[in-house]
Amino acid sequence: MSQPTIESILQEKRSFSPPSEFSEKAQIKSLQEYQQLYEQAKADPQKFWADLAAQELDWFQKWDTVLDWQPPFAKWFVGGKINISYNCLDRHLTTWRRNKAALIWEGEPGDSRTLTYAQLHREVCQMANVLKQLGVQKGDCVGIYMPMIPEAAIAMLACARIGAPHTVVFGGFSAEALKDRLVDASAKLVITADGGWRKDAIVPLKDQVDLALANQGVPSIENVLVVERTKQTTQMEPGRDHWWHELQAGVSADCPAEPMDSEDMLFILYTSGTTGKPKGVVHTTAGYNLYSHMTLKWAFDLQDTDVYWCTADVGWITGHSYIVYGPLSNGATSVMYEGAPRPSNPGCSWDVVEKYGVNIFYTAPTAIRAFIKMGEQYPNARDLSSLRLLGTVGEPINPEAWMWYHKVIGGERCPIVDTWWQTETGGFMITPLPGAIPTKPGSATLPFPGIIADVVDLEGNPVSNNQGGYLVVRHPWPGMMRTVYGDPDRFRRTYWEHIPPQDGQYLYFAGDGARKDEDGYFWVMGRVDDVINVAGHRLGTMEIESALVSHPAVAEAAVVGRPDEVKGEDVFAFVTLEGSYSPSEELEKELKQHVVKEIGAIARPGQIRFTDGMPKTRSGKIMRRLLRNLAAGQEVAGDTSTLEDRGVLDKLRGGA
Repeated sequence: MSQPTIESILQEKRSFSPPSEFSEKAQIKSLQEYQQLYEQAKADPQKFWADLAAQELDWFQKWDTVLDWQPPFAKWFVGGKINISYNCLDRHLTTWRRNKAALIWEGEPGDSRTLTYAQLHREVCQMANVLKQLGVQKGDCVGIYMPMIPEAAIAMLACARIGAPHTVVFGGFSAEALKDRLVDASAKLVITADGGWRKDAIVPLKDQVDLALANQGVPSIENVLVVERTKQTTQMEPGRDHWWHELQAGVSADCPAEPMDSEDMLFILYTSGTTGKPKGVVHTTAGYNLYSHMTLKWAFDLQDTDVYWCTADVGWITGHSYIVYGPLSNGATSVMYEGAPRPSNPGCSWDVVEKYGVNIFYTAPTAIRAFIKMGEQYPNARDLSSLRLLGTVGEPINPEAWMWYHKVIGGERCPIVDTWWQTETGGFMITPLPGAIPTKPGSATLPFPGIIADVVDLEGNPVSNNQGGYLVVRHPWPGMMRTVYGDPDRFRRTYWEHIPPQDGQYLYFAGDGARKDEDGYFWVMGRVDDVINVAGHRLGTMEIESALVSHPAVAEAAVVGRPDEVKGEDVFAFVTLEGSYSPSEELEKELKQHVVKEIGAIARPGQIRFTDGMPKTRSGKIMRRLLRNLAAGQEVAGDTSTLEDRGVLDKLRGGA
């Protein structure tokens, strides 16, 4: 029998149709309806997006031109005037939503707060006036370095209200990483807190800001605005540092939203680059507003009565698009949670679902695998019957984790929306519409209407079904990034020059490998640098990881390529075991044979390294780049500022 190749690896055959009672009430009710929308958008993308922009958003002035496309630079709704803060707040105040919960916040120590749309509007207007008092003007960049508290969302909306682009830096970043981002963005002011709660400990955020600003480290910063959260002793520099609550107390709540040009910059969000220098992804106002609004509305089938919870941090694009701007633009109730599963409360996620009757729950595959490792007893002890829809984000989800999520959390009644997208895309690109599209465990399914995605070879030619290739997008879309801040050449090189234009048509290269099956479903294999070439066979690391995780002994697996003189690359696996299993030579042999059984001999790991934990970013992604360095016996290189626990890396290095 010949060895299987990428065409036949892990052919997941299970399929789950939307429950009929879900489809009956859904925004998009059938596959036929989705297909009509998709074909309509493909035939005339500009009309499709223009119609939605007119129906779904409030404009101060209508646009003149829907799309100005000078590849690879796009402008959407040219000449239009709009404000995303107005669309998220003011327009709801003349409706019944005025007194609806906009943000429900739960703090890690157990404190909580709910802000209605009217209350949130008032606080945003006050903070916008505070920013003006501190000298922030339209076009000035504001840094935000905050815990997961309502003031983080208020700060973002206040910046957007007055036309000051924000750059949110995740509160787990080091002072050095914070400084690099503030310097690159030329931030004029930074908003922070004395501290935040994280896994039963206080993260001293203001101390990190002080370190970043020491010795004129960020010469553009004039003021620091500090929220009192944890009340520990905080050094305040006279003239520069100001308490949020003191300035808010004496300021007016009247602050009309600034009419912004459609293409005015809304925010810069930095993504870590493998070269060490983070990329400042630029998103502008109108296109991003429309795209985050529509993708959430349709992909999560948002209903007026829903309590919606995305577990991300506002420091990442998921928090921008799907905790703040997307939900509030739709008039939804968005849950924010400061905490995370921790030794003192491993079941805290399910406490939040039960306490607030959460209907839509959106989290990462890494978190799902952590839930699996903790055990079913925690979700089983809570009432999760309010849930009607589940989502995943951040990386491809292996089928076994998908099935656990479906059965244990969703009670086999909740569709799972597996979303593929990036910081650069602004919102979902490939995703099921849950009332319309049957789902397959591990597949993000089909492109969102208006997204022309494909899988191609390095010359840009489409590959056959079930052939591995490169994931590309063939036509601009409103939520796309506009450039890399201050470096348009890097934007062009990174995203548009890997694959040559086809008949003058530029292809956006996502950096991910993928394949399409016979139903046109997309299976994302992970980053292209997470595709291993073993003796000419292209193997997706995610698929080998899925095979390993399907063994009962394995809680989590990360697979990388290791240089090999004969094969080019060999498969090297890092494996974390379930609690009742211990590392042994016998188990290593068993796992290797299990991969052979699931995929074929070509995918047999050359080596398996057992580890108590994986090097992960603070958003939960495994840093496979570091694992590649370790597997190859090299020094760890590149940006490690996103690493959550350096001790894990040190332990792995010690065992190399």
